[in-house]
Amino acid sequence: MAKVLQAQIVKSFIPSRKAVSRKGDNGKVLVLGGNYLYHGAPILSSLAALRAGSDLVYTCVPKINVMATRAFSPNLIVVPLVDVKLTRGSVQKLLGIIPKNLDAATIGMGLGIQDREALKILVHSLLDRAVRLSLDASALVPEILPEIKDKKVIVTPHAGEFQRLFGELPPDAIKPRTKLVEKYAKENGIIILLKGPTDIVSDGKQTYLNPKNIAAMTVGGTGDVLSGVVAAMFAKNKDPVQAASSAVFVNGKAGYLAQKKYGLHIMATDLLDFIPYSMKPFDKVK
Repeated sequence: MAKVLQAQIVKSFIPSRKAVSRKGDNGKVLVLGGNYLYHGAPILSSLAALRAGSDLVYTCVPKINVMATRAFSPNLIVVPLVDVKLTRGSVQKLLGIIPKNLDAATIGMGLGIQDREALKILVHSLLDRAVRLSLDASALVPEILPEIKDKKVIVTPHAGEFQRLFGELPPDAIKPRTKLVEKYAKENGIIILLKGPTDIVSDGKQTYLNPKNIAAMTVGGTGDVLSGVVAAMFAKNKDPVQAASSAVFVNGKAGYLAQKKYGLHIMATDLLDFIPYSMKPFDKVK
């Protein structure tokens, strides 16, 4: 039976921050994405992860995007991907550079993938390091499903990406749409976060609905913001259903606050400003 997300539920999903915690204790996150055209996507994800409470975010982008990414914000730790697109060589070099003790990673937003075998190698290697993983956008390809089966990986498709990944377009009606998400989540042993006017999160056993119906959130980049929030939540809460559910709730609330201020004229960067206000009711220090 699907449950509708409410603030009281989400509050139990977001761990307290320890008053004596040190840098890194509240999440070390890797964001990998971007290409020549979509240079902004990993920036949005990275800043969203920071706003959602991560201590350290490593932003890996192709070398052609490194200078622009570094110039955008001094808060970003930028890691160059040596090739323009994801290749086996660039993956091997990346695995030698990134910290060994990452908590979570999100891959795919705006990412150019030259070799899907490279993506499989990267995903397999990160999972071997016990990195909690979420996949978005161009990382959502059918070839990746055997690599992530029963590994507690979160995938975050919109309807079109869902069709590419599973071969079936979700219907608009909520009940059959939810049943379809539950079916493929259970069959593949993954957690699906299907984005839409009502977000659906399920592992095939537990299902949460996040009805938001925020017309302004069709603007490009809001999904990239969500991916960053998912990674931040997953870095702190090892339960992928709870992490994904709290992320969609916070992201939706930020969208609501942005639309309330700007009407139908928001940008994805506006959501970044409202993430702290969306999370303030859940902030706990012990």
